[in-house]
Amino acid sequence: MSEEKKGFFKKLISGLSKTRDNIVSGVESIFTGFSHIDDDFYEELEEILIMGDIGVNTTMKIIDKLKAKVKENKIKEPAECKELLIQSISEQMDLGENAYEFENRRSVVLVIGVNGVGKTTSIGKLAGQFKKEGKKVLLAAADTFRAAAIEQLQEWSGRANVDIIKGVEGSDPAAVIYDAVSAAKARNTDILLCDTAGRLHNKKNLMEELKKIDRIIEREYSGVYRENLVVLDATTGQNALEQAKQFMETTDITGIILTKMDGTAKGGIAVAIQSELGIPVKYIGVGEKMEDLQKFNSQDFVNALFIKE
Repeated sequence: MSEEKKGFFKKLISGLSKTRDNIVSGVESIFTGFSHIDDDFYEELEEILIMGDIGVNTTMKIIDKLKAKVKENKIKEPAECKELLIQSISEQMDLGENAYEFENRRSVVLVIGVNGVGKTTSIGKLAGQFKKEGKKVLLAAADTFRAAAIEQLQEWSGRANVDIIKGVEGSDPAAVIYDAVSAAKARNTDILLCDTAGRLHNKKNLMEELKKIDRIIEREYSGVYRENLVVLDATTGQNALEQAKQFMETTDITGIILTKMDGTAKGGIAVAIQSELGIPVKYIGVGEKMEDLQKFNSQDFVNALFIKE
């Protein structure tokens, strides 16, 4: 494990401390408090997982898998269930190889998310990381609904040392994308990262806006690799899951960026999102620094949750 990866894993362990207190300590007490495995044992376990924002559906899948493994391995002691539970949680999160194809192709990445989830910051961090890897990156400030979003992305473009295409507050987001696509083609850009609005309270407008953006990219930049990432705030728990479902109705979501994992008691939402939606969490944020947004690894996540270094 590289030093940067080790550092991130330590931050992940630290960031998941509240979630750990919420889930793992309760789980431990069940494993030690019950003398045998029965319906009460499973019910208590269910309750703790649901309270940890793993959600009802995902919890039921985890418990069903656990019951099957207990039966198959003829396990009688609750304490022996711990490894099987960890395994069951890991399996719910495993969607196979998390695809980062867009990083190796000429691509347009639309990033969507409601205000306050860390969308613009996440774009800035990704831009900095891709630039560091030697890629030619361009930013498009197409969240023209808020002047603050344009200014914030401008600031990140300076920090990451990448170019930005922007309009003015209230201008047509699709027009900004048109200009950005033209610039990306002319400058031979590897990755065009687009900050877009996420006004879920006005879903019809958002849907029309995204359709218009899609049409422009298809027409002006046909053959380019497409990625649509939605940014969710882990601290909002089940609300984040609902947001993801609503965004899925407006556009084809290919991945999730889960922010603010540091200091949330609701980190179990990462399990629920992958299991219930079948969409991979591709990046996870555990702090303010550029390197505090990293590729998500489900095994690392479960290991950090149960502290298995």
